[in-house]
Amino acid sequence: MKIADIKSELSSTTYPGRGIIVGKSEDGKKAVAAYWTMGRSAGSRNRVFVEDGDGIRTQAFDPSLIAGDPSLIIYAAVRVLGKKTIVTNGDQTDTIYEGLEKGLTFEQSLRSRKYEHDAPNYTPRISSLLNFENGYDYSLSILKSDCGNGDNTLRFTYTYDNPQNGEGHYIHTYMGDGNPLPSFEGEPVKVKISGSIDDFTNQIWTSLNEENKVSLFVRFIDIESGKWETRILNKNK
Repeated sequence: MKIADIKSELSSTTYPGRGIIVGKSEDGKKAVAAYWTMGRSAGSRNRVFVEDGDGIRTQAFDPSLIAGDPSLIIYAAVRVLGKKTIVTNGDQTDTIYEGLEKGLTFEQSLRSRKYEHDAPNYTPRISSLLNFENGYDYSLSILKSDCGNGDNTLRFTYTYDNPQNGEGHYIHTYMGDGNPLPSFEGEPVKVKISGSIDDFTNQIWTSLNEENKVSLFVRFIDIESGKWETRILNKNK
């Protein structure tokens, strides 16, 4: 599989939607996770990332603008359970956390969930799990409608047992702009991960469409010690 350049990949469309990248740093010492939100409507753009214990959550920038079901835009995006870090684009973060606590696998935990209830887009739920129980491995999942058919949920899980230095995988919600928005297709894209946490954060943030980007979270986790560094960027300040 060809390895893609992050800047080229992210700038190839004005609206990839929410996205997750998971991988390993160039020196092989750090696990890497990134998650960002984008928005076309005032409601979707009315968000910021804030730290929440070991993880992060989304928060309304202006609470007076919240309309409709807030669960689609306000949720815990990152949670840590022991030697596992969960990163998702919705409240399925809690579903995975609770499932893992009960002894379920990542995939089993998501069996109770499907795509988001925002017809006609049926936005996919994308999720990731970074596991440090025996070295480092990671998984990515997407739950999406069957080509816009809301009666069927397609479930895909991709597990990477031996992450390679300087490489990661990228999954996102939409193939591009549209009405309704077209769901992501194919396998997660293999991407190059290079530089420090600040370099990597800058690569992503400057590559996302300026009008539509909202917030970005990046974390580098030392595989041996478990210590991490986090960066959060919010367009709303």
